[in-house]
Amino acid sequence: MIEFLTYDLKVAALLAVFYMFYRLMLARETFHRVNRIVLLATAVASFVLPVCVITMHETVVLQSKPTIAFGALSAVADDLPSEMHGYTTLQLVVVTLFFIGMAATLAHTLWSLFRIVSLIRKSEKHPQDDGTIICVTDAPDLAPFSWMQFIVMNRGDYEEQNVAILTHERGHIRLHHSWDLLFVDTLTALQWFNPAIWMLRSDLRAIHEYEADGAVLSQGINARQYQYLLIAKAANIGGYSLANGISHSTLKNRIGMMLHAQSPRRSLLKLLALLPIIGGVLAVNAETVTDYVYAQPQKQMPIKKGRKNTVINIGGKKVLQIVETDEKKSEIAETPAIEETVEPTSGKTYDVAEQMPQFPGGASKLFEYLASNIQYPAEAENANIQGRVVVSFVVEKDGRVTEPQVKKSVAPSLDAEALRVVGSMPKWIPGRQDGEAVRVKYTVPLNFRLEYGPSKDALAEKSVAYAAGYEAGRKGLHEQRSERPLIYVDGKEMTLEEVGKLDPKSIDHMDVLKEKTAIEKYGEKAKNGVILISIKKKQ
Repeated sequence: MIEFLTYDLKVAALLAVFYMFYRLMLARETFHRVNRIVLLATAVASFVLPVCVITMHETVVLQSKPTIAFGALSAVADDLPSEMHGYTTLQLVVVTLFFIGMAATLAHTLWSLFRIVSLIRKSEKHPQDDGTIICVTDAPDLAPFSWMQFIVMNRGDYEEQNVAILTHERGHIRLHHSWDLLFVDTLTALQWFNPAIWMLRSDLRAIHEYEADGAVLSQGINARQYQYLLIAKAANIGGYSLANGISHSTLKNRIGMMLHAQSPRRSLLKLLALLPIIGGVLAVNAETVTDYVYAQPQKQMPIKKGRKNTVINIGGKKVLQIVETDEKKSEIAETPAIEETVEPTSGKTYDVAEQMPQFPGGASKLFEYLASNIQYPAEAENANIQGRVVVSFVVEKDGRVTEPQVKKSVAPSLDAEALRVVGSMPKWIPGRQDGEAVRVKYTVPLNFRLEYGPSKDALAEKSVAYAAGYEAGRKGLHEQRSERPLIYVDGKEMTLEEVGKLDPKSIDHMDVLKEKTAIEKYGEKAKNGVILISIKKKQ
């Protein structure tokens, strides 16, 4: 839900930018049809552009794969998949307020629609030759308005049979203005907090009136008499937000627009200003996906004199490369021409399945696997580079992990380590849809953080919190010291299950011993490192 609200904020920003463009460039022009199209199109574009992501791929060749060692415990993933997280109090308040506002706006729109339909159903209907239906009511103060193919007016206006009024409302119907209002009011419910959508809504209604007024004047009706008619009818009460009717709120602008000289066609060139706006939005929304490949060591063998520095294709995925060494001897290198990858299976890829894929043993085992296998790259550690790398992958129908991609990059070394750990995971329990195994996309965020000194307290609390959330209460937990570090609390060795029962607030500090130091102090059983946790002394 937070992701949707973030998307909705992007939509709000785009609506404000596009509406500002309309007000500065087009609002004073007489191209009413063009202005109507621009307002509707930019409203749609504001909702579409945030999901249009241009993805650019960057390939980074690494010379060798990093070795696996325990390293610093602070390089473990301190965040599990997003579906395991709850909302904070502030997030719950924001989400609740958003839905209250959206519900209120929709309720107002539906209430207006209900009133219009009820009025039409109760009215006296007179079908016309052009397909419209005149609905006559006994409400004397009702101003004429139109909705879909219906023209609603009081009995006095109907008996008068004023050509200008009928032509005006038929103009609304012929140009399908009711659909515009229904569409924009629906978008307004999703953007109720955004002033730009309310101003766009108001300007669109004004354009509807300009178009209907133009239809009247094109029939040769006297403009001054028509303006007097508008002034007289605008004093009546309408009150239907979804209907097209005469209103005093736009009357001054409508009369001014009738007297306004026609805009020159060259003014349409202002529309070109939309191109850099759209291009800028796409550029900001673009993302780069880094693909990492490892350089394969060449297998070389000496050959007799012959062709030098030559590449020979021997079929399949192999080539022979003949090079000349410093010793003036020709050598032949057999290298792969195409990197061999694990081929994904066919079929639809689900973002959410009825039964999501699961790491063998559950979330706690996933955490344990990441903690045991991830290593902080020396390059990043020396450069003090930290951050969260988000990796997505697909769990195939047979449980294999394929198509790992970095969705949020930090640095090449950290990205590569995250991809390595994810790519080396064992087979998962596949996801299922309608009882059948399916391909499911999954995302794992891995947080790389360098911790020094007292700041390890926070890490200790997080470690205990994970253990408490995912290890405490699990039955049949086996000690697998060969796969994870030893844990000592005040000098006493404990299991993850026992650590999970500790109160994080009772942690005074935590120290992490790497492989060499750990073995010197605790022997070979500490080959994966040691975590030393100290409890606060009671006062």
